[in-house]
Amino acid sequence: MADTTTKDSQPAAAAPQTSALKSFLSGGFGGICLVAAGHPLDLIKVRLQTSNQYKGMVDCARQTMAKEGVRGLYRGMATPLIGVTPTFSVCFWGYDLGKKIARSVGGNGPNDQLSLTQIGFAGAFSAIPTTLLMTPMERIKCVLQVQTAGNMKYKGPVDAAKGIIAESGVKGLFTGTTATLMRDGIGSVGYFVAYEGIKRALTPEGAKPEDLSPLAVFMAGGMAGMANWAVAIPLDVLKSRLQTAPPGTYSGVRDVLVKTVQQEGVSALFRGLGPAMVRAFPANAACFLGVEVSLKIMNSLW
Repeated sequence: MADTTTKDSQPAAAAPQTSALKSFLSGGFGGICLVAAGHPLDLIKVRLQTSNQYKGMVDCARQTMAKEGVRGLYRGMATPLIGVTPTFSVCFWGYDLGKKIARSVGGNGPNDQLSLTQIGFAGAFSAIPTTLLMTPMERIKCVLQVQTAGNMKYKGPVDAAKGIIAESGVKGLFTGTTATLMRDGIGSVGYFVAYEGIKRALTPEGAKPEDLSPLAVFMAGGMAGMANWAVAIPLDVLKSRLQTAPPGTYSGVRDVLVKTVQQEGVSALFRGLGPAMVRAFPANAACFLGVEVSLKIMNSLW
Protein backbone atom coordinates (compact mmCIF):
# COMPACT_ATOMS: atom_id res chain seq x y z
CA MET A 1 0.00 0.00 0.00
CA ALA A 2 1.49 3.31 -1.01
CA ASP A 3 1.89 6.27 1.27
CA THR A 4 -0.39 9.21 0.55
CA THR A 5 2.46 11.73 0.38
CA THR A 6 5.11 12.48 -2.24
CA LYS A 7 8.51 14.15 -2.18
CA ASP A 8 7.05 17.36 -3.58
CA SER A 9 4.00 17.64 -1.38
CA GLN A 10 3.17 17.89 2.28
CA PRO A 11 0.70 15.46 3.87
CA ALA A 12 -2.81 16.80 3.94
CA ALA A 13 -4.03 17.95 7.31
CA ALA A 14 -6.30 15.50 9.05
CA ALA A 15 -9.10 16.15 11.47
CA PRO A 16 -8.11 16.38 15.14
CA GLN A 17 -8.02 12.96 16.77
CA THR A 18 -11.39 11.65 17.91
CA SER A 19 -11.64 10.83 21.61
CA ALA A 20 -11.83 7.17 22.61
CA LEU A 21 -15.31 7.69 24.09
CA LYS A 22 -16.69 9.23 20.89
CA SER A 23 -15.15 6.42 18.81
CA PHE A 24 -16.74 3.90 21.17
CA LEU A 25 -20.22 5.46 21.01
CA SER A 26 -20.24 6.19 17.28
CA GLY A 27 -19.03 2.68 16.49
CA GLY A 28 -21.93 1.21 18.45
CA PHE A 29 -24.48 3.32 16.60
CA GLY A 30 -22.92 2.39 13.27
CA GLY A 31 -23.16 -1.28 14.20
CA ILE A 32 -26.88 -0.99 14.92
CA CYS A 33 -27.39 0.58 11.49
CA LEU A 34 -25.41 -2.26 9.89
CA VAL A 35 -27.46 -5.06 11.47
CA ALA A 36 -30.78 -3.41 10.67
CA ALA A 37 -29.82 -3.04 7.02
CA GLY A 38 -28.05 -6.34 6.38
CA HIS A 39 -29.28 -9.23 8.53
CA PRO A 40 -31.50 -11.04 5.96
CA LEU A 41 -28.63 -11.36 3.50
CA ASP A 42 -26.30 -12.43 6.30
CA LEU A 43 -28.71 -15.26 7.12
CA ILE A 44 -28.77 -16.35 3.47
CA LYS A 45 -24.96 -16.26 3.38
CA VAL A 46 -24.64 -18.54 6.42
CA ARG A 47 -27.24 -21.02 5.11
CA LEU A 48 -25.49 -21.24 1.74
CA GLN A 49 -22.16 -21.77 3.48
CA THR A 50 -23.38 -24.61 5.68
CA SER A 51 -25.91 -26.48 3.49
CA ASN A 52 -26.07 -27.95 -0.01
CA GLN A 53 -29.87 -27.84 -0.26
CA TYR A 54 -30.00 -24.47 -2.02
CA LYS A 55 -29.24 -23.70 -5.67
CA GLY A 56 -28.16 -20.14 -4.90
CA MET A 57 -28.98 -16.90 -3.14
CA VAL A 58 -32.43 -16.41 -4.71
CA ASP A 59 -33.41 -20.04 -4.09
CA CYS A 60 -32.33 -19.81 -0.46
CA ALA A 61 -34.42 -16.68 0.05
CA ARG A 62 -37.41 -18.24 -1.71
CA GLN A 63 -37.27 -21.46 0.32
CA THR A 64 -36.77 -19.59 3.58
CA MET A 65 -39.78 -17.34 3.01
CA ALA A 66 -41.94 -20.22 1.73
CA LYS A 67 -41.30 -22.31 4.82
CA GLU A 68 -40.82 -19.66 7.50
CA GLY A 69 -42.30 -16.46 6.14
CA VAL A 70 -40.52 -13.10 6.01
CA ARG A 71 -39.71 -13.48 9.71
CA GLY A 72 -37.47 -16.39 8.77
CA LEU A 73 -35.05 -13.94 7.13
CA TYR A 74 -34.53 -12.33 10.54
CA ARG A 75 -33.87 -15.55 12.45
CA GLY A 76 -30.92 -15.11 14.81
CA MET A 77 -31.07 -11.31 14.59
CA ALA A 78 -31.55 -10.81 18.33
CA THR A 79 -27.99 -11.91 19.11
CA PRO A 80 -26.15 -9.48 16.80
CA LEU A 81 -28.63 -6.68 17.53
CA ILE A 82 -28.12 -7.01 21.30
CA GLY A 83 -24.41 -7.51 21.00
CA VAL A 84 -23.61 -5.26 18.07
CA THR A 85 -23.36 -2.05 20.11
CA PRO A 86 -20.48 -3.24 22.33
CA THR A 87 -18.88 -5.17 19.45
CA PHE A 88 -18.74 -2.30 16.99
CA SER A 89 -17.99 0.09 19.84
CA VAL A 90 -14.92 -1.99 20.67
CA CYS A 91 -14.04 -2.30 16.96
CA PHE A 92 -13.97 1.46 16.36
CA TRP A 93 -12.31 2.03 19.75
CA GLY A 94 -9.64 -0.51 18.76
CA TYR A 95 -9.27 1.17 15.38
CA ASP A 96 -8.81 4.53 17.09
CA LEU A 97 -6.23 3.01 19.45
CA GLY A 98 -4.47 1.38 16.49
CA LYS A 99 -4.21 4.76 14.77
CA LYS A 100 -2.70 6.28 17.91
CA ILE A 101 -0.11 3.50 18.05
CA ALA A 102 0.65 4.06 14.35
CA ARG A 103 1.10 7.80 15.01
CA SER A 104 3.45 7.08 17.90
CA VAL A 105 5.58 4.59 15.96
CA GLY A 106 5.56 6.63 12.77
CA GLY A 107 6.31 9.95 14.47
CA ASN A 108 3.16 11.61 13.12
CA GLY A 109 1.80 14.74 14.72
CA PRO A 110 -1.69 14.66 16.29
CA ASN A 111 -3.27 16.28 13.20
CA ASP A 112 -1.11 14.69 10.48
CA GLN A 113 -2.86 12.47 7.96
CA LEU A 114 -1.90 8.81 8.36
CA SER A 115 -0.69 6.82 5.36
CA LEU A 116 -2.90 4.01 4.11
CA THR A 117 -0.30 1.54 5.41
CA GLN A 118 -0.80 2.95 8.89
CA ILE A 119 -4.57 2.79 8.40
CA GLY A 120 -4.19 -0.89 7.48
CA PHE A 121 -2.25 -1.56 10.68
CA ALA A 122 -4.93 0.16 12.74
CA GLY A 123 -7.63 -1.88 11.00
CA ALA A 124 -5.86 -5.17 11.70
CA PHE A 125 -5.27 -4.13 15.32
CA SER A 126 -8.99 -3.44 15.81
CA ALA A 127 -9.75 -7.14 15.24
CA ILE A 128 -7.84 -8.18 18.38
CA PRO A 129 -10.18 -6.77 21.06
CA THR A 130 -13.24 -7.22 18.83
CA THR A 131 -12.73 -10.98 18.50
CA LEU A 132 -13.23 -11.53 22.22
CA LEU A 133 -16.78 -10.18 21.97
CA MET A 134 -17.51 -11.29 18.42
CA THR A 135 -16.80 -15.02 18.69
CA PRO A 136 -19.53 -16.06 21.20
CA MET A 137 -22.13 -13.95 19.38
CA GLU A 138 -21.13 -15.32 15.97
CA ARG A 139 -21.27 -18.85 17.39
CA ILE A 140 -24.82 -18.38 18.71
CA LYS A 141 -25.99 -16.45 15.63
CA CYS A 142 -24.73 -19.07 13.18
CA VAL A 143 -26.22 -21.97 15.17
CA LEU A 144 -29.61 -20.23 15.15
CA GLN A 145 -29.38 -19.25 11.48
CA VAL A 146 -28.88 -22.81 10.22
CA GLN A 147 -32.04 -23.97 12.02
CA THR A 148 -35.04 -24.45 9.77
CA ALA A 149 -38.75 -24.70 10.52
CA GLY A 150 -38.56 -28.50 10.75
CA ASN A 151 -35.30 -28.60 12.68
CA MET A 152 -35.56 -26.25 15.65
CA LYS A 153 -33.06 -27.27 18.31
CA TYR A 154 -32.99 -23.95 20.18
CA LYS A 155 -35.76 -21.43 20.91
CA GLY A 156 -33.54 -18.36 20.89
CA PRO A 157 -30.13 -16.87 21.82
CA VAL A 158 -30.32 -17.64 25.56
CA ASP A 159 -31.49 -21.20 24.94
CA ALA A 160 -28.74 -21.66 22.34
CA ALA A 161 -26.09 -20.38 24.75
CA LYS A 162 -27.32 -22.76 27.46
CA GLY A 163 -27.37 -25.66 25.03
CA ILE A 164 -23.86 -24.99 23.74
CA ILE A 165 -22.50 -24.71 27.29
CA ALA A 166 -24.27 -27.92 28.33
CA GLU A 167 -22.86 -29.72 25.30
CA SER A 168 -19.30 -28.37 25.19
CA GLY A 169 -18.78 -26.19 28.27
CA VAL A 170 -18.13 -22.45 28.23
CA LYS A 171 -15.29 -23.02 25.76
CA GLY A 172 -17.94 -24.12 23.28
CA LEU A 173 -19.04 -20.49 22.96
CA PHE A 174 -15.54 -19.65 21.76
CA THR A 175 -15.40 -22.26 19.02
CA GLY A 176 -13.98 -20.52 15.96
CA THR A 177 -11.98 -17.86 17.84
CA THR A 178 -8.89 -18.27 15.66
CA ALA A 179 -10.97 -18.26 12.47
CA THR A 180 -12.82 -15.14 13.62
CA LEU A 181 -9.57 -13.33 14.43
CA MET A 182 -8.04 -14.27 11.07
CA ARG A 183 -11.20 -13.29 9.17
CA ASP A 184 -11.61 -9.95 10.92
CA GLY A 185 -7.90 -9.13 10.90
CA ILE A 186 -7.59 -9.54 7.14
CA GLY A 187 -11.05 -8.14 6.46
CA SER A 188 -10.52 -5.04 8.61
CA VAL A 189 -7.40 -4.11 6.66
CA GLY A 190 -9.44 -4.07 3.45
CA TYR A 191 -12.36 -2.42 5.26
CA PHE A 192 -10.65 0.63 6.71
CA VAL A 193 -8.05 1.11 3.96
CA ALA A 194 -10.78 1.09 1.30
CA TYR A 195 -12.95 3.49 3.31
CA GLU A 196 -10.19 6.02 3.96
CA GLY A 197 -8.72 5.65 0.47
CA ILE A 198 -12.06 6.21 -1.27
CA LYS A 199 -12.91 9.16 0.97
CA ARG A 200 -9.58 10.78 0.09
CA ALA A 201 -10.14 10.12 -3.61
CA LEU A 202 -13.57 11.75 -3.41
CA THR A 203 -12.31 14.79 -1.47
CA PRO A 204 -11.88 17.91 -3.64
CA GLU A 205 -8.49 19.64 -3.54
CA GLY A 206 -8.24 21.95 -0.56
CA ALA A 207 -11.11 20.25 1.30
CA LYS A 208 -11.07 17.74 4.15
CA PRO A 209 -12.36 14.13 4.03
CA GLU A 210 -14.52 14.72 7.12
CA ASP A 211 -16.44 17.41 5.22
CA LEU A 212 -17.68 15.04 2.51
CA SER A 213 -21.41 14.88 1.78
CA PRO A 214 -23.53 12.07 3.28
CA LEU A 215 -23.82 10.54 -0.22
CA ALA A 216 -20.03 10.37 -0.57
CA VAL A 217 -19.72 8.80 2.90
CA PHE A 218 -22.47 6.32 1.96
CA MET A 219 -20.59 5.34 -1.23
CA ALA A 220 -17.24 5.00 0.56
CA GLY A 221 -18.79 2.91 3.32
CA GLY A 222 -20.53 0.61 0.86
CA MET A 223 -17.36 0.04 -1.15
CA ALA A 224 -15.42 -0.58 2.07
CA GLY A 225 -17.86 -3.33 3.01
CA MET A 226 -17.38 -5.00 -0.36
CA ALA A 227 -13.60 -4.78 -0.01
CA ASN A 228 -13.86 -6.46 3.40
CA TRP A 229 -15.78 -9.46 2.06
CA ALA A 230 -13.68 -9.72 -1.09
CA VAL A 231 -10.70 -10.77 1.06
CA ALA A 232 -12.47 -12.32 4.08
CA ILE A 233 -15.05 -14.70 2.57
CA PRO A 234 -12.89 -17.90 2.55
CA LEU A 235 -12.14 -17.54 6.25
CA ASP A 236 -15.78 -16.72 6.93
CA VAL A 237 -16.79 -20.01 5.26
CA LEU A 238 -14.35 -21.91 7.48
CA LYS A 239 -15.59 -20.06 10.57
CA SER A 240 -19.26 -20.76 9.81
CA ARG A 241 -18.64 -24.45 9.25
CA LEU A 242 -16.52 -24.77 12.36
CA GLN A 243 -19.12 -22.99 14.49
CA THR A 244 -22.16 -24.93 13.23
CA ALA A 245 -20.71 -28.45 13.05
CA PRO A 246 -21.41 -31.00 15.82
CA PRO A 247 -18.63 -31.19 18.46
CA GLY A 248 -15.70 -33.29 17.29
CA THR A 249 -16.34 -32.81 13.57
CA TYR A 250 -13.27 -30.61 13.12
CA SER A 251 -10.10 -30.16 15.15
CA GLY A 252 -9.54 -26.57 14.05
CA VAL A 253 -9.37 -24.11 11.16
CA ARG A 254 -6.78 -26.11 9.23
CA ASP A 255 -8.86 -29.28 9.52
CA VAL A 256 -11.96 -27.48 8.18
CA LEU A 257 -9.91 -26.13 5.28
CA VAL A 258 -8.44 -29.51 4.34
CA LYS A 259 -11.74 -31.41 4.56
CA THR A 260 -13.71 -28.72 2.72
CA VAL A 261 -11.28 -28.54 -0.20
CA GLN A 262 -10.90 -32.34 -0.39
CA GLN A 263 -14.64 -32.98 -0.39
CA GLU A 264 -16.00 -29.99 -2.32
CA GLY A 265 -13.09 -28.27 -4.05
CA VAL A 266 -11.66 -24.78 -3.69
CA SER A 267 -14.89 -23.19 -4.96
CA ALA A 268 -16.56 -24.14 -1.67
CA LEU A 269 -14.41 -21.53 0.06
CA PHE A 270 -16.31 -18.82 -1.82
CA ARG A 271 -19.79 -20.12 -1.06
CA GLY A 272 -22.01 -17.29 0.16
CA LEU A 273 -19.95 -14.64 -1.65
CA GLY A 274 -22.99 -13.44 -3.60
CA PRO A 275 -25.21 -12.51 -0.64
CA ALA A 276 -22.17 -11.28 1.31
CA MET A 277 -21.30 -8.80 -1.44
CA VAL A 278 -24.93 -7.78 -2.04
CA ARG A 279 -25.37 -7.23 1.71
CA ALA A 280 -22.00 -5.51 2.12
CA PHE A 281 -22.82 -2.32 0.27
CA PRO A 282 -26.06 -1.18 1.96
CA ALA A 283 -25.15 -2.57 5.40
CA ASN A 284 -21.71 -0.99 5.61
CA ALA A 285 -22.82 2.19 3.87
CA ALA A 286 -25.41 2.50 6.66
CA CYS A 287 -22.76 1.66 9.27
CA PHE A 288 -20.23 4.31 8.24
CA LEU A 289 -22.94 6.88 7.64
CA GLY A 290 -24.20 6.18 11.17
CA VAL A 291 -20.68 6.55 12.54
CA GLU A 292 -20.01 9.83 10.74
CA VAL A 293 -23.41 11.36 11.56
CA SER A 294 -23.23 10.39 15.23
CA LEU A 295 -19.68 11.77 15.47
CA LYS A 296 -20.78 15.11 14.01
CA ILE A 297 -23.69 15.27 16.44
CA MET A 298 -21.40 14.53 19.40
CA ASN A 299 -18.81 17.04 18.20
CA SER A 300 -21.51 19.72 17.98
CA LEU A 301 -22.73 18.95 21.49
CA TRP A 302 -19.37 18.37 23.24
